[in-house]
Amino acid sequence: MKKPLISVVVPMYNESEVAQSCYQRLKEVMTAHEMEYEHELIFVNDGSVDDTLLIIKALAEKDERLRVINFARNFGHQIAVTAGIHRAHGNAVAVIDADLQDPPELIPDMINEWKQGYHVIYGQREKREGETWFKQTTAKAFYRILNRMTEVVIPMDTGDFRLMDRKVVDVFKSMPEQSRFIRGMVSWIGFKQKALPYERKERFAGESKYPLGKMLKLAADGILAFSGKPVEWIRNSGFIITGIGKIMFFIWIVAFITGHQTKLFYTGWQSVLGILMGIQLLAIGVLGEYLLRVYDEVRNRPLYVIEEEISAKSKRTGPRDWEKETFGKLKLK
Repeated sequence: MKKPLISVVVPMYNESEVAQSCYQRLKEVMTAHEMEYEHELIFVNDGSVDDTLLIIKALAEKDERLRVINFARNFGHQIAVTAGIHRAHGNAVAVIDADLQDPPELIPDMINEWKQGYHVIYGQREKREGETWFKQTTAKAFYRILNRMTEVVIPMDTGDFRLMDRKVVDVFKSMPEQSRFIRGMVSWIGFKQKALPYERKERFAGESKYPLGKMLKLAADGILAFSGKPVEWIRNSGFIITGIGKIMFFIWIVAFITGHQTKLFYTGWQSVLGILMGIQLLAIGVLGEYLLRVYDEVRNRPLYVIEEEISAKSKRTGPRDWEKETFGKLKLK
């Protein structure tokens, strides 16, 4: 009986300071369990402008289990993770960032849970070292807001650090949306999922690739992809604004008839009108965000463009015999 194959996907963008250390930590973890399962590493270079590509290509020349996917330009973290998952051959696929904030040593624990029958095992942060109070507070607030707005329950304090069964990966590969929020997509898929608590460490080296602007975009993608409540709020605001307008018009008619128009009255009217116009512009902006995402889907452009792919010397598609014996009910493509 063949051993199961575990794929490990690592997105990289300007990670020259940590690429070597990330590779060494992953190799130590995976080779320590080579009697239990085989492994492949998939490093996705997301258009780095430093020496990241040179480093991981040099590693791939020495390691037949390392595959390198090089994008034609920077497409973003979520797209890089997607590309790695698309090309993974494993019976299970793990996703981990290169900065080593999420410890590779937890991957064997995830694999053990997977062997117990869980289809998704995700890392859940009990403690976040090296992050500001602002980032931790806004992250917690975002997940609480998101879960109140959507029917899909997205676990609190999680990222993309997780392990997924091939059954989940196959469903994920069938989801072509352009604006991707992977942790939400995996939660939407369902199946048996389990949290693995851990303490997130400080970044090993280098700088964060998720500044405030990118964090806000990711938050917007998560909310707009899994919730229609902003549109409902706009509709309800429309009823309220219409009601306020009727009341203000009635007050103005009464004031005009009784001769009580004053400068203060007109100033107050103009202020209310300005507020209502602001709400309308905000509503148009929210609808525009939804429309832009529809536009992206209609264009149907590829999610990413690969300039170069360096595959392992010995290719394989995964030990199907082991899958059938372990998960007999799986229907694989």
